[in-house]
Amino acid sequence: MNNKKLFVGSLPWEVDDAKLAQIFAQAGTVVSAQVVKDRDTGRSRGFGFVEMSTDEEAQNAVNNLNGTDVDGRKIVVNIARPREDR
Repeated sequence: MNNKKLFVGSLPWEVDDAKLAQIFAQAGTVVSAQVVKDRDTGRSRGFGFVEMSTDEEAQNAVNNLNGTDVDGRKIVVNIARPREDR
């Protein structure tokens, strides 16, 4: 089972991919970090996805970073659910 991908919600608008990776680096090795942006405006939509290198690091990130304060907002960190077919 692949539980290395994390959903990150309640991100402050100024957080970009690099800052997201930096936040999660304290929990382990970040494979990728992507803040989801609005297609029309290019602004952050306030959430993103982070992929860690192992399931253990991903679980560590959930345990240690969920509810932590980033620039005045408490972020939400969960194991990402697989994308539903539309």
